[in-house]
Amino acid sequence: MPTTAAAQRDAREATDVLGAWAAGLEWADVPADAQERMRLVLLDSLGVTVLGARQAEQRALVTAWRPADGPAPLPGAGRCTTVEAAAWLNAAALVRLELDEGHKFAKGHPGAHGLPAVLALAADLRATGPDTAAALVVAYEVAARFGRATSLPPGAHPHGSWGVAGAAAGCARLLGLSSAGLAAAIDTGAGLPVAGSFASALDGNPVRDAWMGASNVSGLVAARMASAGVARNTGTAASSLGGVLGTFDAAPLTAELGTRWDVRHGYFKRHASCSFTHPVADAVLALRPELPGDVGEVEEILVETHSLGAALDRTTWDSRLAALFSTPFVAAAALVHGHVGPDVSAQPVRDDPRVRELAARVTVRVAADLDARLPHERAARVTVRSGGRAHGCEVPNPIGDAAHHPLSEADVLGLLSDWLADDATVAAVRDVATGLPAVPDVRPLLQRLV
Repeated sequence: MPTTAAAQRDAREATDVLGAWAAGLEWADVPADAQERMRLVLLDSLGVTVLGARQAEQRALVTAWRPADGPAPLPGAGRCTTVEAAAWLNAAALVRLELDEGHKFAKGHPGAHGLPAVLALAADLRATGPDTAAALVVAYEVAARFGRATSLPPGAHPHGSWGVAGAAAGCARLLGLSSAGLAAAIDTGAGLPVAGSFASALDGNPVRDAWMGASNVSGLVAARMASAGVARNTGTAASSLGGVLGTFDAAPLTAELGTRWDVRHGYFKRHASCSFTHPVADAVLALRPELPGDVGEVEEILVETHSLGAALDRTTWDSRLAALFSTPFVAAAALVHGHVGPDVSAQPVRDDPRVRELAARVTVRVAADLDARLPHERAARVTVRSGGRAHGCEVPNPIGDAAHHPLSEADVLGLLSDWLADDATVAAVRDVATGLPAVPDVRPLLQRLV
């Protein structure tokens, strides 16, 4: 669809305002509760990155990459490498198990789009803690605003598209660019999106993880182009995120800028699966104590959900990633195992005959009343029919949503302790996330994670 001159002008002007805000932001300017939430996002992100790095697929990827030595750590991989390699590989590790923090209003994952790039660049620059923390906030906030501003068409996956602008902003803030330089970097990042199909995730194609690696590296590219003086702010988002990939409304880029901190409104995950499946898992787990002990007696599991989650209805899977994007798998695994931790999607656990047989009896439907409650609620209604009785439960939002049973630092640490089963690593992750904003040089602190 052709982009109008007015739409391009609006995008350019909004990006200028956003660039000025990002260039001037200091860590001390961020409200205390938003600072605390940013530390919690960092804690969760670093811990999940370590967990992802331990997976066989990620270890094989690092080996095949043959990354050169450098200043930027690969948490959980036992080494440091170049900025670009760390940004790409850490981003892939962060999203590998579908445990990365997300944001329902941005409709995706603002943090994962840019935090790995910012941390890798900060290690290279030996940046101060306050500068790094400010850059992390900038990366998150700008990505979330671009997520709000962008409406992707049905069938498009959000990884690697609107969030590149956030990665560019965070890296440019770390490089100390002027407001014009920040705007140019943000605009260039908005011109480097991935056009990813949701079917790739449903099919279990790991290219979905690569999209997030591409976002982080593209953010570095955009910031360096701006630093070199060869980037311009032309309102690119109106045509790249708008005319080509979907629709784009520049107004959310600056709405409540400086008063609404989007980092406050995200969600953390306690299930290793697509966020659209989480209310389903929560409902099944709530019903589980009242169901017969033998899952073989379950006749049907009816899942009613919103239209965003309707496509996750496949009752078979041939890989871990495909299982993570299958509501029938998640519902069955929750009922059989009592949780949907990262271990239940690993072979041979995901091929448990009980899970496969039960998943075949799961039906997923769109419910108009639940659809009408988007985006504030991502609800699910689950009815389990067993022994001639119907057991029902409705969940408005997944546990972990900032507006519904938010997770505390103790909760996140508890999850990381369960998943990593390594007290020393959990303590190191906690110390890095807590201490980073105050250190004079982040490199030694970040390198503790290798």
